[in-house]
Amino acid sequence: MATLKDLVLARTVEGQLYERVPGDKVRCFACGHRCLILDGLDGICRVRFNRGGTLRVPHGYAAGVQVDPIEKKPFFHAFPGQDALSFGMLGCDFHCAYCQNWVTSQALRDPEAVAPPREVTPRALVDLALEHGAPVVVSTYNEPLITAEWAVAVFREARAAGLCTGFVSNGNATPEALDYLRPHVDLYKVDLKGFDDRRYRKLGGTLANVLASIEGLVGRGFWVEVVTLVVPGFNDGEEELAGIARFLAGVSRDVPWHVTAFHPDYRMDDRPWTGTDALLKAWELGREAGLHFVYAGNRPGQVGSTEDTRCPGCGSLLIERVGYRVRRVRLASGACPDCGRAIPGVWKGNPPAADTGWRGPRAVELGTPRSGGGGRPGPGD
Repeated sequence: MATLKDLVLARTVEGQLYERVPGDKVRCFACGHRCLILDGLDGICRVRFNRGGTLRVPHGYAAGVQVDPIEKKPFFHAFPGQDALSFGMLGCDFHCAYCQNWVTSQALRDPEAVAPPREVTPRALVDLALEHGAPVVVSTYNEPLITAEWAVAVFREARAAGLCTGFVSNGNATPEALDYLRPHVDLYKVDLKGFDDRRYRKLGGTLANVLASIEGLVGRGFWVEVVTLVVPGFNDGEEELAGIARFLAGVSRDVPWHVTAFHPDYRMDDRPWTGTDALLKAWELGREAGLHFVYAGNRPGQVGSTEDTRCPGCGSLLIERVGYRVRRVRLASGACPDCGRAIPGVWKGNPPAADTGWRGPRAVELGTPRSGGGGRPGPGD
């Protein structure tokens, strides 16, 4: 009987983000680990394989597909009140104990994480986005850097159909990967998981590399939003959160920073939800550091107006939100209607102004693609 690894390996093509090394070795550039992989072995992510001196990478499948409010990603400065077609594959280069997507991200590492791959074509995913009226296609659920070649194949089709594209990532990138992605990716969300390198190493990465990636993303012109899940007893210290805020303000005061509430999940069920007071304090620290856009999340209706977007010039309310619900949009072609200040983001003209009502994720079934097989609905972010 075929194992999950066999199924994944059968759905691969030669990668682009690598170089050959003498002795049938390969050096992978997809993520910051820069794995040197010997023939017959795989990288830290477990889904990029060296076979005979050629790097084989994931292609032609999805382990999760869903239509989500774009606010769930979260992107607050792109297509407010609209949806994103979200797709994911398997594997991750991190091993976070509190991962909410562990069923897909920790597959091939954790025997309890089983999400079988389902064959699909880029065209089928794009057709699904068009069918559901989603103007954005997003690679998410697992770490998209390690499946970058597949994402680019999907995004080429999406761009040709007039759709926007995005990554939801841990930010453990390389300059080579960012240069490869730049022509194909519009939106890029980074999980900045703290500001302490020792704790970052426990998750599987390094703080310096993620910070360098954020700087590289902004410098290359991606639209970047940053999320910090505020985890009690892990990264919720005032000094650490203030450090994140100062760093982001030093990169660009226009980078939106989302401070969101933790809930017990996966292997970290030994602590409570993040309290509202802790989120509001993080929000205050972001504003004190000079960030123009700070948002408190995962506590809809409990954090006052900190879910809203306001003009950094005159203070006017521009987008009113409660959780995934967008109550009102007051942007005029991406600018404040009261003072005329341009508001940074990817607005694509005038966004819808009507109340979207309650919006949640919607699982979808892939129909028969033009070539390939079917699919199953996937998990949430």
